[in-house]
Amino acid sequence: MSVMIVGLVIFLGMHSIRIVADDWRGAQIRKMGEMRWKALFSVVSIVGLALAIWGYGHMRLDPTWVWHPPTGMRHAVALLMLPAFILLVAAYVPNNHIKAKLGHPMVLAVKVWAFAHLLANGRLGDIVFFGAFLLWAVLDFRTARRRQPAPAVSPRMSGTVITLAVGFIAYYLFAFHLHVWVAGVPVM
Repeated sequence: MSVMIVGLVIFLGMHSIRIVADDWRGAQIRKMGEMRWKALFSVVSIVGLALAIWGYGHMRLDPTWVWHPPTGMRHAVALLMLPAFILLVAAYVPNNHIKAKLGHPMVLAVKVWAFAHLLANGRLGDIVFFGAFLLWAVLDFRTARRRQPAPAVSPRMSGTVITLAVGFIAYYLFAFHLHVWVAGVPVM
């Protein structure tokens, strides 16, 4: 589990710079240039995420059980993941009502994803993995809401319809086809 924790610290640490040191981040961007900063941020984040996922996979080979969730919790996860996918898509589709209303739909998607998976997984490693993401998302959302808001854009119904359609399709593909390949377990 130590590899997973190191990966989480690296990945979530990089993604927490705006939470704890936004001024330092700005100074680094000015000093390095935006493209070099983004490249460094991306490389370090990918390494951290790869370590976290690799460590998570190894943790599952010899788990420490904290609790055994009821089987019905898997259904709750399946239900909660639909809005998580829609929120994730809303972060990228321009001019949709969801992003205009919520402001930070990707962070909200991470919150829903992590919370849902905490409901259905009772291993210590699961609690650490998903709990770390949930804690980060709560802190990041709170910090993001305090920052200067982005310029208002006028949402369009077409952007919202595209967001919903792509969210439903992504959910279907991941839940019924990709989850077993990515996570090693079927959704139901």
